[in-house]
Amino acid sequence: MTPTPRTALTIAGSDSGGGAGIQADLRTFFACGVHGLVALTAVTVQNSLGVQGFAEIAPETVTAQIKAVAVDMGVNAAKTGMLATAEIIQAVAKTLDEVRIGRTGSAKEAYIPLVVDPVAASMHGDALLREEALEAIRTELFPRANLITPNLDEVRLLSGVRVTDKATQREAAKALLEFGSSWVLVKGGHMYDNPQCIDLLSDGTEFIELTGPRYETDNTHGGGDTMASAITASLAKGLDMPEAVAEGKKFIDRCVAESYPLGGGVGPVSPFWRLSP
Repeated sequence: MTPTPRTALTIAGSDSGGGAGIQADLRTFFACGVHGLVALTAVTVQNSLGVQGFAEIAPETVTAQIKAVAVDMGVNAAKTGMLATAEIIQAVAKTLDEVRIGRTGSAKEAYIPLVVDPVAASMHGDALLREEALEAIRTELFPRANLITPNLDEVRLLSGVRVTDKATQREAAKALLEFGSSWVLVKGGHMYDNPQCIDLLSDGTEFIELTGPRYETDNTHGGGDTMASAITASLAKGLDMPEAVAEGKKFIDRCVAESYPLGGGVGPVSPFWRLSP
């Protein structure tokens, strides 16, 4: 009999182009050897050229999905992606407490680890959420998170810090930790002037730089989702945070290296390398 794998839950929107959202999460979970569970928050209409629209799922349906899988199948780690509205964010936060996912009160560690990927900006830097939803992320999700994984545009929207170098990257990490998460990963992929891609992981005491190559490719769709999912998969397997993030960094570096063109716009990063003989 095949042993039951560890489980990871994604609470996020779909991508009809298959490169980001829950599609990216599920294929990353599979490539990393964990069973993926889903709570769908929105259905997007998108392709390689961008998002043309979306329909959000009712908050009570989102939370019912979380409870259904948590109670029956069990969750070893969870992540959030696109949550669309303040109402969904607030409902998800309450439900996470009920099923003991994420940090509660002043506890440093969670019952079940929670990674919050604050999907708040497009790849072009445009805001995807209204201010009330941004505030709900800050006040409802960040205090429950073991790790938050903003890109530099999301850092700017959420903290007001504009990252241009290592010093401001550290400043941003400190500012974001004030919202209550245990750890923050300030991703440096959008610091295009730097010949390397340097991400900064911090809990306010440690500041760990994770350095990787910068590849000459425009096909980076789903990169943030994929990295957060790979970290979540590692947490589900029992790795501690620095180890899990290091594994996620290695995974996304290879996914970007193996990215491929698809459609007339930005192609996806690829976890298919993990399945090669």
